Amino acid sequence: MEHPIRDDRVRTYLLPVRVLWKTDAATAQVENDTALLQEHSGQISLNTGTACILRNQGGRSGILLDFGQELQGGVQILTWRCGQTHNARVRIRFGESAMEAMSEIGEKGSTNDHAIRDFTTEISFLGMAEIGNTGFRFVRLDLLDEPGFLEIKSVRAIRLQAERPYIGSFCCSDPLLDRIWQTGAYTAELNMQNYLWDGIKRDRLVWIGDMYPETSAIRSVFGDDAVVRRSLDFIRDETPLPGWMNGLPSYSMWWILIHRDWYWQNGDLGYLRQQRSYLLNLLRQLASLVDAAGQAAIENQFTDWSTVGNPAAQEGIIHSILLLALAAGAELAEILADGETEGAARQAAARIQLRAQRMDHGGSKQAAALLALASLADPAAVNRDILSVGGAQGLSAFLGYFVLEARAKGGDIRGCLDMIREFWGGMLQMGATSFWE
Repeated sequence: MEHPIRDDRVRTYLLPVRVLWKTDAATAQVENDTALLQEHSGQISLNTGTACILRNQGGRSGILLDFGQELQGGVQILTWRCGQTHNARVRIRFGESAMEAMSEIGEKGSTNDHAIRDFTTEISFLGMAEIGNTGFRFVRLDLLDEPGFLEIKSVRAIRLQAERPYIGSFCCSDPLLDRIWQTGAYTAELNMQNYLWDGIKRDRLVWIGDMYPETSAIRSVFGDDAVVRRSLDFIRDETPLPGWMNGLPSYSMWWILIHRDWYWQNGDLGYLRQQRSYLLNLLRQLASLVDAAGQAAIENQFTDWSTVGNPAAQEGIIHSILLLALAAGAELAEILADGETEGAARQAAARIQLRAQRMDHGGSKQAAALLALASLADPAAVNRDILSVGGAQGLSAFLGYFVLEARAKGGDIRGCLDMIREFWGGMLQMGATSFWE
């Protein structure tokens, strides 16, 4: 018999903070909705207290609850009596926004991809149902039985999250920047489930490219967290060479860059040595892609959705990431005492450098930033001509980190702060409690 696997995440119950909407018609009524905002024991009983009642008399009653913050998990619904039978049919819609929770599938981007968030189920009388596993802030409940009624004692969110201390902190003279830092840290924490996901609603996958900015945040906030190593090893074991992680050459490059940065911060030589065979073989595979003229033979140059349809930007980004990965891999090969692989990586990186004058950003801020970070373009010129133009317009959430890093390298710290306020602060102004990517 296999050894059981223990889930280290903790379940926390949260009450809704407000009722955002409810039906109010003669044929579909919601009574005592504020009862759902009151503390309860979390246990159903035979003694019926003050219930929120959904009542259908020719229509369909519904209610929209706001739990106040983005969560990973589901809901617990405690019910007393329901209609003419022992069960009631309800439709439950989870939403990261109120609009999503109020929309039909296919409307305004609402889907059931990856984590089912819109479904119909049955709830029993004297029941304590726990339903859903997705990312959400809002929950809409609709009673489908006609005629019918449903007495609800409580609806509580079930937050499923590991408990981990915030080791890092940030505080400055600008409260907005403080909120942005805190929200970014919380967004990273939400994705730190049993593995490090790219998002708690979708895709819920270990996308190794998305992991680079995530692990950059995790290093600063949580330190050496086991979820990072677990995810790095998972994607390695899922991707035998010569395959590419997540099917993308650039994502295997990100894997090397994450390992280099992780080693820089934590200095765990034992863990680095565990990667030796795979890392060195991958590094040789990447070096072999670069011809004598510095051109990399990479058919699939996808790195970010923002550059799809822009071949110049895609080529600029892929060569930049490849150069950075080769340089990082050469450092690790030196630490692992493989001079031959180190030399091959450094020579391939040098060949790419020779093509610097022929690299183009295609008008993409992301491509321009990575060219600057890879020393294939002048950071100050790139910042002046591309990155500082139009504020946050054209910024990609995934690669926004590198745009900021390139602007800082070009000496424009004030421009970085203004871009942070505009782009990530703009999400907060729209009511977000976590960032969209």
